Amino acid sequence: MIRTRFKKVLLVAPEISSHQLTADYKHVRHIHTINNIFPSIYESTPNLIVFDYNFISKDLEKIIRRIRTNNFYSKIKICCYKSKVEPKADSLLKAIGVDFFVYEEELRAIQKSKNIFSIFTEMLERPVLGTLSNVHN
Repeated sequence: MIRTRFKKVLLVAPEISSHQLTADYKHVRHIHTINNIFPSIYESTPNLIVFDYNFISKDLEKIIRRIRTNNFYSKIKICCYKSKVEPKADSLLKAIGVDFFVYEEELRAIQKSKNIFSIFTEMLERPVLGTLSNVHN
């Protein structure tokens, strides 16, 4: 099974945030001001950026478009943490460059069912398992 591990993670969220998202990662840089996003990306060169949608929803589209148009940031994966599913907003974010979504309900369900090995690994495995099961049948 293919598992993606991210060595450096940049968490853009308020000071009081869910650290469960990045619990399995050792090199996490947490910033809580929007003005520090791009200097932090340049300094730390993260493999994954996790945005808290509730924290920066009005500026998120601008930030993602800026990241995706710059070749220096081309290999960075973008994850968006949201409290609930919003099909219209989610499809727009997916179209402009968000790679993964983590919803609060899914996070709770994973925590209740077992100890968290990795939230992002779990999210990545679901599409792979679905594809493999379709191939098998």
